[in-house]
Amino acid sequence: MPRLAISPEFPVELSALAQPVRRDVVVAARRFLQNVAGAPYPERVRGARDPRVATLRLADRHRGVVVKQRDVYWLLTVLPDAEAWAYAQRHRFGVNTALGVVEMWDAVALDRVRPAIRRSAEASPTRLFADICDTDLAELGVDNRFLPLVRQITDQLTLEALEPLLPPTQYEPLAALARGESMTGAWRELENCRALAPDPEPINLEDFGAALRRSPDRAVFTDSPRELNRVLDAPDWCVFLHPPQHRMAYWESYRQPTLVTGGAGTGKTLVALHRSAHLARRGTGQILLVTFSQKLSAELAARLDLLIEDEVTRKRVEVGNVDRLAHRIVSEAEGRPPSLVGATELVALWEETGTGHSPAFLLREWEQVVLAQNLQTLEEYLSAPRPGRSVGLTDEERTAVWRAIDHVTEQLRERGKRTLLQLASEASVLLGQTTGDLLEETEPKREPYRHIVVDEAQDLHPAQWRLLRAAVPHARDDLFIVGDPHQRIFDTRVSLGAVGIDAIQQRLQVSYRLPQEILSWGVRLRGGGPADGLVSGVQELYGLRATRHGPRPMVRAYDSPEGELTGLITQVGQWVREGVPPQEIAVAARTAGLVRNARAALRELGVRVTTLHGMKGLEFRRVAVIGVTDGIVPDPDALTPVREDPAARAHDLQRERGLLYVACTRARELLYVSHSGRASPFLPT
Repeated sequence: MPRLAISPEFPVELSALAQPVRRDVVVAARRFLQNVAGAPYPERVRGARDPRVATLRLADRHRGVVVKQRDVYWLLTVLPDAEAWAYAQRHRFGVNTALGVVEMWDAVALDRVRPAIRRSAEASPTRLFADICDTDLAELGVDNRFLPLVRQITDQLTLEALEPLLPPTQYEPLAALARGESMTGAWRELENCRALAPDPEPINLEDFGAALRRSPDRAVFTDSPRELNRVLDAPDWCVFLHPPQHRMAYWESYRQPTLVTGGAGTGKTLVALHRSAHLARRGTGQILLVTFSQKLSAELAARLDLLIEDEVTRKRVEVGNVDRLAHRIVSEAEGRPPSLVGATELVALWEETGTGHSPAFLLREWEQVVLAQNLQTLEEYLSAPRPGRSVGLTDEERTAVWRAIDHVTEQLRERGKRTLLQLASEASVLLGQTTGDLLEETEPKREPYRHIVVDEAQDLHPAQWRLLRAAVPHARDDLFIVGDPHQRIFDTRVSLGAVGIDAIQQRLQVSYRLPQEILSWGVRLRGGGPADGLVSGVQELYGLRATRHGPRPMVRAYDSPEGELTGLITQVGQWVREGVPPQEIAVAARTAGLVRNARAALRELGVRVTTLHGMKGLEFRRVAVIGVTDGIVPDPDALTPVREDPAARAHDLQRERGLLYVACTRARELLYVSHSGRASPFLPT
């Protein structure tokens, strides 16, 4: 029986075919996999650069291209006959000597550029890799047949021009050396092409099947028609992950909590989903996949339904948010659902205290100092640090603030109400006691989950982190956390180590969602500066890059809000006429009024219109962000007055900047940004 591996390009090409042709291709592929009568057979390709390449007649005037070795068939693509033969003739395939993964070369294109590179070398005395010996290049897996061409490359621009013709395993380490990095840096880039843990067995360059097994980003084996159907029908993110994503998601076991950070579009949420699925399939206990909002948790649950087909396995993963977890724990302990205090009522309580500080100041002091550090007494508060609070308080002033907090908490207690952060604090205390297991296992335990996977980690409060730490035992694979401090949209800054989570950190540095033009513009908008939280110290945005290019963001200025709305209608209407499905278009604005106006104007087009906050965790082909105007972004009502707390205002500005950055980086293809009058100071010039 043939062993059939599917490349990520095959389902894409298949989906572009007309329905009758697509049906015939799938039927033929099933027959080939089952080796039944009437199944297509491999036909040799004359003039092929690789003798293992063959074609399969899968439909009328359409062929699949395969790489064959013994009983292994790697199905690369399906194309009309002439295109399939040309494709088969121009490519050659190999095994990387350093990693043992498959490589695909555009051999015809490389041959065409050789004369130009040779002429450039003859006209220049410099060579880009003159200081790197052949042994070092071989250690990095540089192909021996490619080495003579490498020796003729004179500058970095020539190397960059070769990128589309080379396997990533060849280009990435050479690009690192060209940037002036050491062999260690080049090896680091090569390791990013590894999707699995290193194989202890020696690499056999002649075993193409083993190389395919080491390359789950390039080939997924299907052993039955059902598996074939799943690979062909499922969204590509369910089946194929990029090597760093796959390696982090499917690492066999982590000895301690693990934190994965990465910029916009690097696939952090995908890693969290696949990690949850991997843990569920192992069947070692209940898993909680948690994010910061109920809306996002519903989105994650829907995606997890696609990723995990088996119902028993799927039930091992609960998807929710921290507020919901805290609410459930307190409800079960008290025998009734807790009541939450509203924002207006809470402000009124702060105003009763008469401290001379505003309700906003007192609320921040309570949440960012007292609840963040779990301070229980005045003495603890008097000696506690106040990170991020630039207005100093004397002991007398701290005492007054503590009395105000005590007044508010006592009033809430009398009214039977709490805030969400109070719920989280109380739930973590409850889990610290032996109160029985929420999973109703035979023996009572403290922790309700065996594994917890956290998405959007940058927006969780220290009290929420203490709850999550208490909800899972200290053991291997206990906490798997993904987040990006630069995408924080709430004023929560915490080092995981400060809340008892000693995490090892891994980083994703390639944005697969964004074209380089939107990514670079977004980094400039965000400021590119450091962001604190999740790890000790700060994290920079350096090193983040994209894999493709696209149009630059469109920034449009209008004289009036009415003109801006008219421009939006024109732009979105044009996208729809170009064939972009309405569900792949989103419009976002900072204020509820702008959202209402845009929603009414675009009602007939059926596109999504939401606030900047509502864009969190989503992605679309095309995105329009409107009202990016001075006086709207940043929102003046969301900024602490400078006279009250300069540090808080600086944090507020960074939060507003991060919110705009999040919304703008939801676009996979095109970004449109508009303002009327003076532009927001956040917009890059």
